[in-house]
Amino acid sequence: MSSIYRQARVSAIFWCEFLLLLSIHQIARADDPSHENSVKGERVTRIFWQDKSTETLFWGEVFRGDSWLVTASPVKGFPKLDVERQDLVQMEQSEGRLLVGVRDNDSGKFQSGWIAVDMGVTATSHGNHFDWSYNASPSIHASRLNAEQGNPAHLYTYDGHFYLANDSRNGFTKLNPADIRRGATDSIGTFFQGGGQHITLAAVKNNVCYSTWIDRDGPSRGRVDVVNLATPNSGVPAYSFHLPTGGIHGATANSEKIFFAPADGVCWVKADLMASGNAEKAEVHHVSLGKDSETDEPLRTGAFVNHRNWVLFTTGKGEQSALCLMDASAAEPAIVRLPINVPEGLSLVTPEVVLAAGGKRYAFLFQDRRDGDRQEFLTVVNLDPNGDRNLSDATIVKTLEVGASQVEGHSGHHGIAFDSEGRYACITNPGDGTIWVLTLKDLTIQFKSLVGGVPTAINAIGAASHHH
Repeated sequence: MSSIYRQARVSAIFWCEFLLLLSIHQIARADDPSHENSVKGERVTRIFWQDKSTETLFWGEVFRGDSWLVTASPVKGFPKLDVERQDLVQMEQSEGRLLVGVRDNDSGKFQSGWIAVDMGVTATSHGNHFDWSYNASPSIHASRLNAEQGNPAHLYTYDGHFYLANDSRNGFTKLNPADIRRGATDSIGTFFQGGGQHITLAAVKNNVCYSTWIDRDGPSRGRVDVVNLATPNSGVPAYSFHLPTGGIHGATANSEKIFFAPADGVCWVKADLMASGNAEKAEVHHVSLGKDSETDEPLRTGAFVNHRNWVLFTTGKGEQSALCLMDASAAEPAIVRLPINVPEGLSLVTPEVVLAAGGKRYAFLFQDRRDGDRQEFLTVVNLDPNGDRNLSDATIVKTLEVGASQVEGHSGHHGIAFDSEGRYACITNPGDGTIWVLTLKDLTIQFKSLVGGVPTAINAIGAASHHH
């Protein structure tokens, strides 16, 4: 790490602390029992966000009323990471538990792994709605950070379970939230061999997992390992097959099909639910995304997101930028392309999707900086204008200016999370240390809160209480 970058990180930490003190009029400590009485309003949701400047996890709550309020505090007991050597990576929630991945700069030889947080929020079903109980402050439920965790980068949830890639161990760990609740750290998670180098994962019904290799040109070019999740001690995948091109940097499962993001377009196969097939039976389908108009190289994507039976992703740059959608339930899924004209120097980020309380289905796509000092944007797409659940008529409905990102490698992008009933969105702006609150009713910004630091990835749980 360069001395200039190291000095910048130290400076960022100083300014994070300074801004938190400076903005005390605007935010309150979430772990202060009196904070609810300090404002007149209703709790909207509980949020968790990663602060890149300190490599720690913050939490807070959003209140609305005569005035808005966003509280902010570090999660108590969150392990102190070395900002020079470790990074927080992806995080996912399931059954009220938030799993956060940790990666180091020494191929996992320093200290990597995961941290599990009890989010402190529960839901009670009342027929057509849930009552949300904010029972306690978040707490660390379990963690595993050591030199044996394989330096995870990617984390997924499939069918309620966590799947964490262990890159340098050429495998992955499946974690059951029920085991996390019991809190016996040594018994949490099952390791499976499969995938390698920089692994992406797609699992179906907790029966089978497809684990990829990122090798572009070597012996594992385009390799996908099929892993039987019922036999964790077999030591090897059930079988492997190869895609036409390598550089696989994304995978997902939908409608009993597995989708991959190699160097050229998108590939998919039918899921082998019992992992009983072989390489010859794995029929690989390739869908082209076209070619780059300047380089003549094949267009590709990097990551997927699911909404019902649809798979969404982005591709291209500049005038060729687009949101792409594929109906995974179709016999031969085809590309539906929605062009998005992205200004020079910006690029589309993987979409985030929400079913809003009013019934509209939205995709949110940030246009983040690739270089230079440019205004960045958030594009909002109505995925289903006529309400027939066929997303082929998706259309752009709004583009908003947002605060600055602080992109460096894979980190520093904007983040967005939605309350559990689809009424509000919370947006992080890493470059100016703010979190914005947007209403999904009319897609307008309601409040901007200075929380300090470099807020990046964000997650939310809970919604406003229903009064009987």
